[in-house]
Amino acid sequence: MLWFESTAKQLVKYSSRPLWRRLCAATTNTPVLTLFTKKPCPLCDEAKEVLEPYKNRFILQEVDITLPENAVWYDKYKYDIPVFHLNGQFLMKHRIDIKKFENQLVKLEFQNDENQ
Repeated sequence: MLWFESTAKQLVKYSSRPLWRRLCAATTNTPVLTLFTKKPCPLCDEAKEVLEPYKNRFILQEVDITLPENAVWYDKYKYDIPVFHLNGQFLMKHRIDIKKFENQLVKLEFQNDENQ
């Protein structure tokens, strides 16, 4: 099992496919931070820079709200990007609240440690 977890973590790190990344995250219990964005988005770029020191603690999944398959998200967030969900739950919008993000990340990590 240890080999599988190690391999899954590597696949998560280098995979660009959102579904594969989510499946691997479920295996490794790595939190998934979803960024709802569009091009261009200077605030999104700024937010990703702020998150850079934490990148080894979560998987970043970007959702381009302008794509046809994401029309629901476009209708919901067209005036609010960047918007962040952590493990599928709304977390914040517009700018990174680093204290809130850290608190939620630690909470998830603690839950994962208890479940192992």
